[in-house]
Amino acid sequence: MVLLGGAWTPNVIWYLSGGARRFGELKSDMPLISAKMLSARLKDMEEKGVVTRTVMPTSPPSVEYALTELGAELVPALKAIVSVGQRLKVRRAEAA
Repeated sequence: MVLLGGAWTPNVIWYLSGGARRFGELKSDMPLISAKMLSARLKDMEEKGVVTRTVMPTSPPSVEYALTELGAELVPALKAIVSVGQRLKVRRAEAA
């Protein structure tokens, strides 16, 4: 829970669940996050073994981020949270 409790961490995991992404792609997916915060989240998640960082041999070099096996295990938990949130939203709408 400490890992998922970090600001933007669930969003990063969610977007990486679709496959490897470059920094700019992740930034486009989450326009409200600052580049500094995204960089900090990715570094933290890499240190915890949730994300891998691969430098691509291009000119100029680019970097791709992807979920590790451990990181991919978090995706079902996020899907469950989203599902419960959607059901609560429907309940609220019906009660109004």
